[in-house]
Amino acid sequence: MQKLIEYRYQKALHHQLMKAADLSMLGSDVLVLIYHFAKVAEGDILEIGSFVGGSTIAAGMGARDSGRQKKIISIEPGGRLKDHRLATRDIFKDLKKNLSRVGLLEAVTLINGFSFDDSTITAVREMARPGAIGLFIFDADANVRRDIDCYGDRLAHGCWVVIDDYISATDKGGPTRAQVDELVGAGRLQPLGFYGWGTWIGRWIIG
Repeated sequence: MQKLIEYRYQKALHHQLMKAADLSMLGSDVLVLIYHFAKVAEGDILEIGSFVGGSTIAAGMGARDSGRQKKIISIEPGGRLKDHRLATRDIFKDLKKNLSRVGLLEAVTLINGFSFDDSTITAVREMARPGAIGLFIFDADANVRRDIDCYGDRLAHGCWVVIDDYISATDKGGPTRAQVDELVGAGRLQPLGFYGWGTWIGRWIIG
């Protein structure tokens, strides 16, 4: 909470992050935390479910402001979304357009596919060595355990973890919460709090 308050007083930065919030279903405080984690994390960034780029922009800004070279790998299957404030006919096309608009397209490696596709798994494992990921963002379906099983060996000890829909009015909430709680109980995830509209924040623990 202290960091969130500090960033609110950095008016130019906060304004940029609020513009990113216009492209995201995540709460604005979550985007501020993603920016902060991307800035301070020791390691690269893996995002699953970039949608049209709100959280990707926040992570890209944080990595850029860290002054260090960090890979940002973002996975998005694309498609379209109707009857929503962020309605789009082509999610992946709009994602690229939004990243380009803020000068971050070249800073992000975009993978147009599902996180569990063999080709996606192979690509991520080729780009990220074991223990290389310092920030993991998950905002996709309700099967976060599947993707942690796929990429968990790429996460560093203490990797910052952002998982959306831990608390949700949609059908994602129950399965996501059960899977996260199981990992917490097993000592693999350390909870730090809930922000926005039910986004889980914590860290990855290597036992």
